[in-house]
Amino acid sequence: MPPSDQFPQGLVFVGSHDCNIYCFNLDGNAPLHKLLGHSGAVCSLATGQFGTLVSGSWDKTARVWSGQKCMLTLEGHQGAVWAVALMPQQGLILTGSADRAIRLWRAGACEKTFTGHEDCVRGLAVLSTKEFLSCSNDGTIRHWETAGDCLHVYKGHTSFIYSIVALEDSDFFISCGEDGTVRVWTVRGDCQQTLRMPCPTVWSVTLLQNGDIVAGCSDNVARVFTRYEALKASPSEIRAFEEEVAKCTPAPQQLGDIKTEDLPGTEMLKERGKREGQTILIRDGAQVSAYMWSMDQQSWNKIGDVVGTPDGTGSPGSGSKVMYEGKEYDFVFNVDTDDNSKPIKLPYNVNEDPWHVAQRFIHQHQLPQDYLSNVANFIITNTKGVTLGAEAPSQDFCDPFTGGNRYVPGSSRGISIDVAQNGNTSPGEVKHLPYTGKWIAFDIANTSGMLNKLKEFNLQVPPENIVRNDGDLDALKDLVECRVDTLEESHIRTLETLLQWPSEFIFPALDVLRCAIRSEAVNSLMCGGAGSSQLVARIASLIASPAPANRMLALRFFVNMFLREAGQRLANREWEKILKVSSEFGFNGNKNTQIALGSLYLNFVLLCNSEAEQETNTFRSQWLVRSMAEVISRLSDPEAQFRLLLALGTLLHGNRDLCSLASRLNLADTLSDLCTRGQESVKLVQCAQQCINYVFDNATP
Repeated sequence: MPPSDQFPQGLVFVGSHDCNIYCFNLDGNAPLHKLLGHSGAVCSLATGQFGTLVSGSWDKTARVWSGQKCMLTLEGHQGAVWAVALMPQQGLILTGSADRAIRLWRAGACEKTFTGHEDCVRGLAVLSTKEFLSCSNDGTIRHWETAGDCLHVYKGHTSFIYSIVALEDSDFFISCGEDGTVRVWTVRGDCQQTLRMPCPTVWSVTLLQNGDIVAGCSDNVARVFTRYEALKASPSEIRAFEEEVAKCTPAPQQLGDIKTEDLPGTEMLKERGKREGQTILIRDGAQVSAYMWSMDQQSWNKIGDVVGTPDGTGSPGSGSKVMYEGKEYDFVFNVDTDDNSKPIKLPYNVNEDPWHVAQRFIHQHQLPQDYLSNVANFIITNTKGVTLGAEAPSQDFCDPFTGGNRYVPGSSRGISIDVAQNGNTSPGEVKHLPYTGKWIAFDIANTSGMLNKLKEFNLQVPPENIVRNDGDLDALKDLVECRVDTLEESHIRTLETLLQWPSEFIFPALDVLRCAIRSEAVNSLMCGGAGSSQLVARIASLIASPAPANRMLALRFFVNMFLREAGQRLANREWEKILKVSSEFGFNGNKNTQIALGSLYLNFVLLCNSEAEQETNTFRSQWLVRSMAEVISRLSDPEAQFRLLLALGTLLHGNRDLCSLASRLNLADTLSDLCTRGQESVKLVQCAQQCINYVFDNATP
């Protein structure tokens, strides 16, 4: 709190896990008073004029305080309020929440809701009387007008962004996050400087009155950065800091699978970087080091040495540890806390106390304290009988927050495709193209989970959509597991009923259809019957649905449809309808949705190459090239990008006309940029380079 006549040094307010807010002055260790009212941990605070304080809590509310009295309670968010900010000139309050929304309040009433972030909102910063910034676990920063428009989306962080700060009416703002960096941005531009810390996480960042940056780091150190020469640390202190940074292994999501022989040598450091914060891996003898480009210094700065897993491949395998945040663990679980949030990583070594790890996990991710026993028992259950160094378990484990194997549609992304046969070949001999494998399919299913969810929703759908006999739902198990050669009338009736379910309930039905369509009996009925065009229209409408699960499962249905001849004929007839809606909406989703989109393109290319009708095939091939040239730049998941490149390269292979079209579309430039951004995936870069070679070598003048 700023200084006042009563408190000339100002006051310090602290939000606590015990649901209270404590007030301190700078002269003593005991609190002057505490503010009572929240029923959950207090996780965000902001001060305003005339002693006003705003607090946000895990209880899903924000409170406005004056002195020791709560004046207003702001209710409406569906998740924890992780960020609060004031715009005092307008009498406005901003709140950001785990429900992904930002709300604008005046006099206790919500005037506007801002949506756009794909994950929890973690920080807010006011720029002016009409503009503000927000940061999120989705790895982006958004620039908003209070009128409601999103003016810009800033991308650069490679993981969660926890904190953001700006000086009002200034062109610069600062952010920090899980990728261990503090980043300096311009409001009208992009990232201008990246400050890497010698720790995995930077939890908080703020600005002093003179513009110095203070970063609160996960190694229990606060670090101050300045623009003023007179305030800089001594050369020895700066050198010690740089050595600490160099020793800190970069986070694993930035490294991926590393094969030393595939990496460029030190000569690469002579080339100019393309953007602030660009990261490359350099081979220097047997050592691999990571370097980051500084636009300010116009040089590559070493940020650390890369350490592989025990088998030397850089990827976890049998008998190896799993790398997470620069450390090795026996297990790294993906934990779903609810249906609307991304999975949270839970790292664990078998020589640790599960209860201690559970408490650390709860504090780190600001989860309710009553989750403690669930998380600890989850660790114990899923590591029974495991010895030191055992490999990580499969995704099929019990969920700590439901006590069972929670049904999450699409919780498995499927197996990563790796078509190159490396053996002892050199890097130049690794070939991914053309793809000559089988149809892509999504086979993994949580059968009991989807059937239980069907029964649950069957009690909630409108009366005309109810499946009257629970036995008919139980009979779907054989369809899901493809154990039916001849369909019964009850099967057909049940499938037709499920297809009519409202969009908010249909996702488990879609999951059943996605699995069942793999069988000859179901595929022939649904794809070869008189209602097949209506089926395509219905499934296509769900790709355009705002529900992510519907979009992903609808795409997977179309992918699996190719496994049988009836589905192939239907795809051949309805290709334009399917691909138009898929290309428009399929990239706008999580990694599982994007992987399904890339897989769909690959199956269509395989179908296209098998067709003999030249005129139709030529038109479709050209359409596919144009579509993939647009979609590739919109995908963010490396596996999805790789599958799309397999499709593109297989189509370009040996076709000079299509290569010329790709050249006119400047596809080589797009793929070159992808090579720069996708260095964490060797196979992605290799496949992109092969596509570039096709374009250059085969395009007609």
